[in-house]
Order: sequence, then C-alpha cells, then structure tokens
Amino acid sequence: MASSFVLAVVLSFTAILVFTHALWLITDGRRRRLPLGPRPLPLIGSVYAVEWSRAHRSLAHLAERYGPLMCIWLGRHPAVVVSTPDAARKVLSNPDMAGRTILDVWRAEGHSANSAIVQPPGQRWRAMRRFATVELFAKSRLDARQQLRQEKVQELMRRVFEHASRGEPVDIGHVVFVTVVNLVSRTLFSVDIGSREIQDMVRAASRLAATPTISDIFPALAAADIQGARSRMAALIGYAYRIIDEQFVQRKRDRDGGESRKNDMIDVVIDKEKEWKEEGSHMNYDTFKGLFTEFFVAGTETVSTTIEWAMLELLNCPESMRMVVEELKLVVGSKSKRQVEESDINKLPYLQAVIKETLRLHPPAPLAFQRAMATVEIEGYIIPKRTNIIINIWAINRKSDRWIEPEKFVPERFIGHDISFWGKDFELIPFSAGRRMCLGLPLAYRMLHLVLGSLLYHFDWALPADVKDNGIDMTEKYGAVVYRATPLKVIAKKWDE
Repeated sequence: MASSFVLAVVLSFTAILVFTHALWLITDGRRRRLPLGPRPLPLIGSVYAVEWSRAHRSLAHLAERYGPLMCIWLGRHPAVVVSTPDAARKVLSNPDMAGRTILDVWRAEGHSANSAIVQPPGQRWRAMRRFATVELFAKSRLDARQQLRQEKVQELMRRVFEHASRGEPVDIGHVVFVTVVNLVSRTLFSVDIGSREIQDMVRAASRLAATPTISDIFPALAAADIQGARSRMAALIGYAYRIIDEQFVQRKRDRDGGESRKNDMIDVVIDKEKEWKEEGSHMNYDTFKGLFTEFFVAGTETVSTTIEWAMLELLNCPESMRMVVEELKLVVGSKSKRQVEESDINKLPYLQAVIKETLRLHPPAPLAFQRAMATVEIEGYIIPKRTNIIINIWAINRKSDRWIEPEKFVPERFIGHDISFWGKDFELIPFSAGRRMCLGLPLAYRMLHLVLGSLLYHFDWALPADVKDNGIDMTEKYGAVVYRATPLKVIAKKWDE
C-alpha cells in the first residue's frame, strides 16, 4: 500500500512538472516576443523537429514555414535560426550578437577555455585572434611562406602523377587533405604528419563539434556524459595536444643543445614564453595549443572539402570545366615556369568564379553558432541575452530572391559582378561575417585557388566508368564541416600525354 502511494505521488509530481514545463515553454516564448518556430514539447522543447544528421537542410526547410528568424527550443533554451541575407546582416553586424554558443563537447580537455572559436569576446579572445593574425595570417607572413605552399602543391602534383601513371583513381579529398595538413604542420613545427588516420580523426571531431547532445538540452545531466560524446572528443583533442607537446619539448631540447631556429610557430612560442608569463598576459602555452588544434581541424577540412566539391561540380558541368582549363592554359601556359602561382590568381577571373560558386553551393561550415550578449530587438522580435543564434549559411547562400536558379552550378553568375565572400555581401558568406568571421580566410583564399588551379592545369580529369554509369553520389556527411559521404575518386591524365 505504501509503495503504491509513493508511486502515485511520484507520477503525480512528474505529470505536474511536465505540464508546467510545457506551459512555460508556450507562454515564455510569447512573453519574450521570440520568433515563431515548431511547437515545443515538454522537457525536450522542439529539438524533435530538426533532423540533426542534415541540420542545415532541415532548418532551411523549417524556415520556409516559420520565416527568416525562427525559434528552436533545446529543452528550455531558445535558439534563434537566421536564414536570409537581410536577417544575417542585422545579426552579424550587431556586436551584441557576437558571443559564442558552447556545446558540451567543446568542454572536453578544458578546450573551450583555450578556443578562439568559442571564446566570448573579451581580452583573452582578442589576444588569441591578434596572435593568429600577426603570426600566421598577416599579408607579410603569408608572403613569407609562399614558397612553402608552392612546394606542398608540387608534392601534390607528384602524388597525383604517381596515381595517373598507374592508371589508379585519385581520391581528391584525401590527397588534398594530406597536402594541407602537411602545410599546417610544417608551418607549426616543420614536420609532415598528413595521413589517413589524421583525416579520420579530424572528421570525427568535426561531426562531434556541431551536433547538440543530451548534455546541451539538459545541462544538469552534463556531468554524466550519457552519450559519451565529450569523452570521444577528449580523446581526439588529447591526441592533437600530445602531438604539439612532443614537438614543443623536442624543439626546446634541440635549442638548448645549440641547434639553430627553424623559424616556425614552435620557435615563435618558445621566444614568447617569457613575455607570456608576465602578469596580465592573456596568452600562454595552453592557448597556443588550443588555437592550433583548431587550426588543424578547421583549416584543413575547409580547403580539402571545397576542392572536392569543386571538382565534382566541374565534372558534372563539362562546359565550365572547359572554360576554366582554357583560362589556365592561356594565363599560366604563357609563362616560362608553367606552374600556377599565387600571383596568377587576379588574372584568373573564371577560376575565381568557380571557387565562389562552389562555396555558395557547398559552404564548408553550413551553420555558424553565436550567442546574444545583450537583449536585442531584430525585425520586431526580442532576442534575450544568452539566447543561442544559429546562422544557416547554407540556406542564406541559396536564396532564390538573390540568385537565378540557386540550385544550379553556374560560375558565370559572378563574372562582371563585384560579389566577394569576404563578409561584405551577405548573400555569399561561406566564411560568415562580422566579428566572428573565419580567421584563416586569407590563407584559405590562396590555397583554394592555388590547389584547384594546379590540379586543372596539369591534369585532364574524368570519372571512372562505373561512376559514369551509376551517377555520382551527392550524399553529404554533416559536421562542423560538411563533406561528401562517398569520397570522390577520379581518373587523372597529364595534359601533355
């Protein structure tokens, strides 16, 4: 009898809790004048309405019903989804909207405290961005490392030629990934580390980094890590940290032993250690590790996936392939070196158009996550402080009122039109815009044109017979970076054969 009474009390209490939570969700959204969205359910909110394995497409579909600003409830926590260029301009141009959503997996290994991606605006965040800009992405630094990039691209051409000479298909995404990882690792500590294992780990981290878990919906349960997502991310981050630690310790030992500097980022950090230990410094060795772990993940996959999508679109559009190759032959073929160089980019408008159109259709990071740092009114809605903001870059880049036939690959749409992806044209923001715009864009810009241009200039590309017969699988794998579910493997043949 007593146990039945206790069970009845528990069930009654649970029913009351669920009912009051449902009532709170419905009335609170109205009270705070939040945008409309799928009706929230008790406890889980409206997370049920989003297909998270293809979140960018699912949110775009919902926005067609609910509008350019839409509210998705993650449990009791609202997230406002932005899906049009005009709404994006108002959000991304507002400094009060430049905070960052921190999903639970980012806390693995204490990484969020040393992350340039999820750090909120403040002195530490500014110090990390300033360090990265000055030491890595300033024009003078990029110019100084131009020869290294050229060497890595030449290695890529040799790797492709080896496949071509054996008649083997080339896994475009993988060979480009190895090239970019080796460029990054040489920049950091003068060692090549590119491999299939590294690529698999980067992609695993990408998938974890962009998908909410139970811990994000119910923060009180975060310590339990019910899905194990944080522990899996901890293993991946820990692996990257160990690589950096080993290189750092070895370099200090070498320098103590009298070896000369290699003028890479490890040397820069060793030189700055004393300065960073001074009182008031916001940089230290841990922030360096966090910054360059993200450089490995975001910088490498961004370039390799974009090149893979570009090759796929060109193979599907022979006329565009013909035009970009003809342009390369005309511009590069007239030089004695007969190789694509960064100085050629401004002379290759059609290649630039191919890159822009690829980034429009396939932005490497389809969603950007921000956070309101103050209560803001936008388009008549009240966005409360601490509200999460999801910028659906994928949807913004495909708006039919901005682009004719937005689903088609048409590089010509950029010829004669001054539209860039540097954050001023909000119908094309593959690297986001405003204060949270991608730090590595200056390097990505150079690498995208140099790598794609070199692949097209030196080799004639064709799909394998079985792919021609069965068609190309366009299935995506969602993560912080969206990549192809089936690697693009194509046949290369040197043009002079």
